[in-house]
Amino acid sequence: MKINDGWRIHSFDVGAARDLEVAAPEYIDYFWMKAKVPGDVHSTLIARHIIEDPFFGHNDKKCQWVEEKVWWYRTSFQFDEEIAKGEQYELTFEGLDTYATVYLNGVEIGSTENMFMAHTFDVTRELNRGENVLAVKFDPVHVRVKEKLQYYWSGFSKKRIWTRKAQSHFGWDWGPRLVAVGIWKDVHLKKRRHTKLDSICAKTVHIGENEATVEVDIELKGYGKAKEFEVKVFLSDGSEQLVGKATVNGKKAKVALQINNPKLWWTHDLGTPHLYQLTVQLHLDGEVIDRREEEVGIRTIEVLQKDEQGNHCFTFVLNGVKLFAKGANWIPIDSFIGAAPDSRYRHLIKMAKNANMNMLRVWGGGIYEKDVFYQECNRLGLLVWQDFMFACALYPDYNKNFMDNVREEIIHVVKRLRNHPCLAIWCGNNENDWLYEALFSSGEITHPFYGEKIYHELMPELLEELDPTRLFWPSSPFGGNDHNSREQGDSHNWQVWHGNLEPRLFGQPQEVDYSVDGVSFKHFKEDTTKFASEFGMHASSNRYTLESNIPANQFFWGSEEMAYRNKDIHHPKGILLMEGYSGAPTNLAEYIDFSMLTQAEGLKYGIEHYRRNKPSTSGALFWQLNDCWPGTSWSVIDYYLLPKASYHYAKKFFSPILLTIDHHQGEKLDIWVVNDRLEDYEDVVELAVYDFTGEKVHAFEQSVSVKANEATCVASFFEADVIRGVDPSQSIIVLSSKTNRTEDNYYYFRDHKDLNLPKAKFFVQVDEEKQEVKIETNAFARMVKIEIDVEKAVISDNFFDLLPNNTVTITINQADGKSIPWDTLKISAINS
Repeated sequence: MKINDGWRIHSFDVGAARDLEVAAPEYIDYFWMKAKVPGDVHSTLIARHIIEDPFFGHNDKKCQWVEEKVWWYRTSFQFDEEIAKGEQYELTFEGLDTYATVYLNGVEIGSTENMFMAHTFDVTRELNRGENVLAVKFDPVHVRVKEKLQYYWSGFSKKRIWTRKAQSHFGWDWGPRLVAVGIWKDVHLKKRRHTKLDSICAKTVHIGENEATVEVDIELKGYGKAKEFEVKVFLSDGSEQLVGKATVNGKKAKVALQINNPKLWWTHDLGTPHLYQLTVQLHLDGEVIDRREEEVGIRTIEVLQKDEQGNHCFTFVLNGVKLFAKGANWIPIDSFIGAAPDSRYRHLIKMAKNANMNMLRVWGGGIYEKDVFYQECNRLGLLVWQDFMFACALYPDYNKNFMDNVREEIIHVVKRLRNHPCLAIWCGNNENDWLYEALFSSGEITHPFYGEKIYHELMPELLEELDPTRLFWPSSPFGGNDHNSREQGDSHNWQVWHGNLEPRLFGQPQEVDYSVDGVSFKHFKEDTTKFASEFGMHASSNRYTLESNIPANQFFWGSEEMAYRNKDIHHPKGILLMEGYSGAPTNLAEYIDFSMLTQAEGLKYGIEHYRRNKPSTSGALFWQLNDCWPGTSWSVIDYYLLPKASYHYAKKFFSPILLTIDHHQGEKLDIWVVNDRLEDYEDVVELAVYDFTGEKVHAFEQSVSVKANEATCVASFFEADVIRGVDPSQSIIVLSSKTNRTEDNYYYFRDHKDLNLPKAKFFVQVDEEKQEVKIETNAFARMVKIEIDVEKAVISDNFFDLLPNNTVTITINQADGKSIPWDTLKISAINS
């Protein structure tokens, strides 16, 4: 039974209440606030209007008091069963955030100090027939860590290193400090008889031409004297079902299943992400006493680190097929994770798939995601790079209690997630190895590499035992002479945006160039990385998102409230980046447009370069997909799930067939075709030059034949031969398939700031019944932007360039089926 209902919460000052009194069944909590579980304290206070929306203005500062209090949760539930001999009852909290003490009917049954794992208590003797009272006390973080050593390096907060909770709750360079607390996952009570299925590990051990072998390892957790148990395993696919069984040997069993003509799990771009239903039953004397059901996929996954010629690489191989990983980094979906609905997850992951992404990286400063995240990635065919939750800090690996906590966390997390076919790699931490070495070499860190024992001893030891089917990678980035080497392993390119001077070698200080050239996205072209797992640049959220969260009298460029949206303290970076490409903004409208355009064109510039460098480069996961609050960040989808320009660009630069131009101003133009499909691509490609009146000045056609899963340069031109006397500041290049087999790609001879754009005027027809908008323009329109004042608006295309004499038809709907406020529709372009 679930115990998610009837919860109430109340706060106390530290030391103001006696725990056993508040936990007692007779304690009167009638006037406490009702709270949702799963959820958190902040969300409850918002719903009850106790605190103002923390995302509006500076309201997050007004609610800092929440993290200073002791918070109590209480509920009651009915239990009317007779407890028979051999039966036990387990009370499980799937997620407690974080320092919690649990009481049942006034009895303290245990305490917890880890947000990332479930906590289970045997409550057989503490249950009452009739009403039962359950209480949970949450201590503030500062009380539990105030005496802990905190003088060594930790980005954004010193207290977080001792606390096994979402590290970004303490603030990051893309989100506010909002230290959440509460019961953030389900609570349930379950009857056990004699023993239970403790863990299941289903792994594909072989795939042949027409058959596959799946092994299922089963572990039991028993109560009392051992008995004769049997396990039965069912693997079903619609009407077909395979059955295997085994007698339990001690507390373990293994069942091997042979599958004829298996349907493999693929990423959506390579095939069908087929799923099987796995059911495991535990039998005693012919009776089922426990069962587990999971969706699994038949597939193999590895990371190739040396190619056939012996060169370094970092290539994911799915079912024997090398793939180019295309995707983004995933941060927590909300500052208040417990209250975030599953529908938000489903929509975001669907958006990732629709943008042709095939991999998401769960970043190491957030959480091991909710089940719905992995289930949707399984279903939609996206691979997951899974970090363990350690980021940008030294961690106290010298402390036995801390290490015991971490060990238990890793075991729990690996057992929980290892059956998901989407899971592709385990990674020990985010940037700790790289930043430690770089900052130590720079003299900014003088301490030992605290945390090293976690990633280089504890984790590999546990992963070898618990999940040898996937690569364990100690850190991201990692490999080579500098953990951020471009020659080996994966890398984070923060030369762009942060201005880091690359490459560097072990022992050299990390130098930075804060200048227009130093932060420019043109540096992507110099990057020879094997796998780019982090890179990106800021862009504004959409106007509607910002306007909904900034006081009206502060809604202007240069205001303190606008600056507060940006948690990266080096604000000049964004201006320098825009100055180099779009020109620096002078007002809010220009800031929104220029930042979005620069981010979109910058990501396109870098990712097309990485894809042209296939197979030497085998992946590009940009930073970042989503936001946890309505701010200015590296995200391509803002907090209201409204895409920025970069998201719509991603649909095109991640297209399985990419037509792309490699060009520097004044130099030759190379035309490339990148083919990620598993079949050859043959077509006729046209390079056409238009002036801004829409006249096709001249065009070149090229027959192309590109082998499956390859990138090929198919033609080269001198710039002068392509321009042919046309003003380069008033012309555009369109690269297209003559058979419309892939997206058109637009390029310019000059940077945006150097273009002499005309004034464009739109002709618009709106059909509200069909939810369609038709748009034409009298002159070339740069970055046509469609805005409508509703969250989760789904616009079929946006932020696109439009030539005159063309009509585009755009569909607009709302992801939850809500009505569209057509009276708020706005259509503009940078030059309209």
